[in-house]
Amino acid sequence: MTEHQNNPKDSEVEGAHTLLPIDEHVEEVSGPDGNKVRYKGIYLLPNLFTTAALFSGFYAIVSAMDGNFTHAAVAIFIAMVLDGLDGRVARLTNTQSAFGAEYDSLSDMVAFGIAPAVVVFSWALTDLGKVGWVFAFIYVAGAALRLARFNTHIGDDDKRYFTGLPSPSGAGLVAGMVWSLADFGIDGGNIALLVGILTALGGLLMVSNVRYYSFKDLDFKGRVPFFAILVVVLVFAVISSDPSRILWAIFVCYTLSGPLLALWRKRKSLGAAK
Repeated sequence: MTEHQNNPKDSEVEGAHTLLPIDEHVEEVSGPDGNKVRYKGIYLLPNLFTTAALFSGFYAIVSAMDGNFTHAAVAIFIAMVLDGLDGRVARLTNTQSAFGAEYDSLSDMVAFGIAPAVVVFSWALTDLGKVGWVFAFIYVAGAALRLARFNTHIGDDDKRYFTGLPSPSGAGLVAGMVWSLADFGIDGGNIALLVGILTALGGLLMVSNVRYYSFKDLDFKGRVPFFAILVVVLVFAVISSDPSRILWAIFVCYTLSGPLLALWRKRKSLGAAK
């Protein structure tokens, strides 16, 4: 990005920009001295990952419409990987921006909100008619509200925990179900009601106050014992042996971890009160 300097030619430059088919993005941030500084343009590298995640979500929707549910579910999982990379790349390269944050949220809404709902609706919920719409919309609304709350929440919450099920995890719960059961040759229409309840439950957990471990306190930059890399290799080997069912099992366990942890804390507090 290049800094926008205030000079007599600014009006001429801005006038020229109005002739372009696409307006230039101008962002205002606080400088080192506290004064506002205007920048033109966007950072390319982190937004490439965000765009790739957005495309994966779009591809999942198109694949579901064509009946390729396995491809659709895999695309959502690819979007998760890309979504995890864009923020980390931005922090490592010091290329964070307000534009990138907003773009990332819109990409998440497509990849982890609309795409999983369309995939699961096409796979199983169409047989339920309008009831299927309701189940799918509860999930979509939950994802939208979860992202809006996350973007606007200001507080001193413990950074080790998320409030509500993260939207990528909700997508993993739904997409993993479609992927693994479709691999088993199960027709989603035969278990449509169960699928709809699980889908709606994922949406409700996203807007709940249930706390989920965020893994943000893990130090990925520090040194670890050599044995740790062997564990990582083993994990990859186990997942690759049966990716659809193992990944779904991981997201099911993570989804259950929040309510179970909440029950354990409540039981512990009641025991302390006695």
